[in-house]
Amino acid sequence: MTTSQVEARLKDMGLTVPEVATPVASYVPAVISGQYVYTSGQIPVQNGEFAFKGKVSETGADGTVSLNDAIDQARVCALNTLAAVKSVIGDLDRVKRVVKVTGFVSSDPEFTGQAQVLNGASELYGKAFGEAGIHARSAVGVAVLPLDVPVEVELIVEYS
Repeated sequence: MTTSQVEARLKDMGLTVPEVATPVASYVPAVISGQYVYTSGQIPVQNGEFAFKGKVSETGADGTVSLNDAIDQARVCALNTLAAVKSVIGDLDRVKRVVKVTGFVSSDPEFTGQAQVLNGASELYGKAFGEAGIHARSAVGVAVLPLDVPVEVELIVEYS
């Protein structure tokens, strides 16, 4: 099987698209409507495990997740969204455009760097898809996320 150009670019960054994560509740990882794929929120699970849990703060003090670690976790979420997209369209080279990214950050009450956290995902999409990876985005701070993860990302792409 040949590797897509998108996956080759990710490989050049030392990254791979994982197998799609098994949903933890009553939903599917992604659905197609028209020429768009909508992913469910993807959390930073790798090989069935979480590297970090808890709220994000600037420094990661007092048992919180640091800004830099949260940025890395947003990248993991982005890879998981790509796995969800791939699971319904088969080949990431079919993505014409990353349309919208929505990210949720479990935030310590004083933390206001949600946009910085989501740059981890946004920059990955830009490197993977080039010009087609430039997108609209929302970065939202929340009190808590499922399974106490620090970040969750959902994605909308147009495909052909």
